[in-house]
Amino acid sequence: MKSRISFVGAGPGDPELLTMKAVKRIKGADMIIYAGSLVNPEILKYAEKDAEIYDSKDMVLEDITGLMLKGFREGKKVVRLQTGDLSLYSSLAEQITPLEAEGIDIEIIPGISSFQAASASLKKEYTVPGGTQTLILSRITGRTPVPRKEAVKKLAEHGSSLVFFLSMGRFEELVDRLQEALPPETPVAVCYRVSWPQEKKITGRLSSIVEKVEKSHMKKKTALILVGDFLRPADSRSKLYDKNFSHEYRKGSD
Repeated sequence: MKSRISFVGAGPGDPELLTMKAVKRIKGADMIIYAGSLVNPEILKYAEKDAEIYDSKDMVLEDITGLMLKGFREGKKVVRLQTGDLSLYSSLAEQITPLEAEGIDIEIIPGISSFQAASASLKKEYTVPGGTQTLILSRITGRTPVPRKEAVKKLAEHGSSLVFFLSMGRFEELVDRLQEALPPETPVAVCYRVSWPQEKKITGRLSSIVEKVEKSHMKKKTALILVGDFLRPADSRSKLYDKNFSHEYRKGSD
């Protein structure tokens, strides 16, 4: 096969949560550039022994794109391996723009995001029958600004299920902003390295979660914050499997 550049979602950490297509691309790669600060190195065991492997944690954008261009021009199959799914907080546009400017067709392979792995670990569904049907994924403003209309308080006022990425560095401030719109008893879960062997989960309420997290000495960098009533015990059923609910494949009983 001719040279190719594939951006591959490495998932939340567990190598078994890679897609089959992701594994295929990693196995077939001549060059892999992976985000070493976030991607589980166990995933690199799928690579061939003679593959060139580069850790990008100390690189700047020009280093990464330059390396990919070099590999492509040498006729290599290049994989850019990034954590989670490339549709969220992956700096995708800035990486592919210089490649597309060279006329290179980029392949993107989705991966499982940590917000999905977190709900699976907690055995919870973000959309609740009879409750919220909306999930909001966001972050608190920081070195990367957030538009005013997406401020934490404004998002929380919807009463939807919430997941905050990249926000543990300002966790106490985040909780304060949430409490401007939500009751103090609102459930919260802080999930660290979901699907990794080091996975840790702390649950509580807005009124108590900061203290619980501080006492846990959790490493905050890669933790997700989940907020909302979906974390409460389920007390309702969907219509889909209700015996009285008719649909295309089943007639309900009255």
